[in-house]
Amino acid sequence: MSDVATTTATRAEYCVVACAEAWRDAGEVLASPMGTVPTIGARLAKLTFSPDLLLTDGEALLIGDVPAVGTKAEVVEGWLPYRQHLAMVATGRRHVMMGASQLDRHGNQNISCIGDWARPERQLLGVRGAPVNTLNNPTSYWVPRHSTRVFVEKVDMVSGVGYDRAAAAGPSASRYHRIPNVISDLGVFDFETPDRTMRLRSLHPGVTVEQVVEATGFALTIPDDVPGTREPTPEEVRLIREVIDPNGLRDREVPTV
Repeated sequence: MSDVATTTATRAEYCVVACAEAWRDAGEVLASPMGTVPTIGARLAKLTFSPDLLLTDGEALLIGDVPAVGTKAEVVEGWLPYRQHLAMVATGRRHVMMGASQLDRHGNQNISCIGDWARPERQLLGVRGAPVNTLNNPTSYWVPRHSTRVFVEKVDMVSGVGYDRAAAAGPSASRYHRIPNVISDLGVFDFETPDRTMRLRSLHPGVTVEQVVEATGFALTIPDDVPGTREPTPEEVRLIREVIDPNGLRDREVPTV
């Protein structure tokens, strides 16, 4: 067994595997990861348990190989212009993993502004495609720094639609609305509760429930027994370190603790 296989996985690598799990057995759908760790996760899923997953070069090409992060693909399978990308979104054949500047207990996400939208304290990315994403295809979230600044009682502006707002808008909004996962540097969360509010699903190694509660600005649903996040297999650790991210870019997003 190689040295890589026997080395303890880092926090960043647990996060990579948690992101990869979002695409487990996804079939032939387009993975749209936003952020370094989700990108590594999508490529890990493609190389292991989701071989039919569709990947892009981040622009307009469907790629057939799995290059290291930061390098160009050698195998191009197709062209994915903007109009075709929108068609895939509208028909649900995509699972996007977005970031979030703010996220509330119902899964409403803000990437637009901080403060009153009419006169914001800080301008962010803008709403972008978040409403269409959340109402038409599975949308998960990646938060590399779990804090009360991100996990808030109420978002300043709704970009991505949460469960409460989708339900209030009726079947046209809620029919295809789904937020499967929220993954942070502390743990994994979902909305598998009767009232569709956020639940702590697993903890990364070295993280306690108390740490998560302290870093969250609203009351989470916390099971009596919270499991640990799935440990990367030796082969997954090898793929992450030697094939997908040999330059260690994941550690810049989630530093070793």
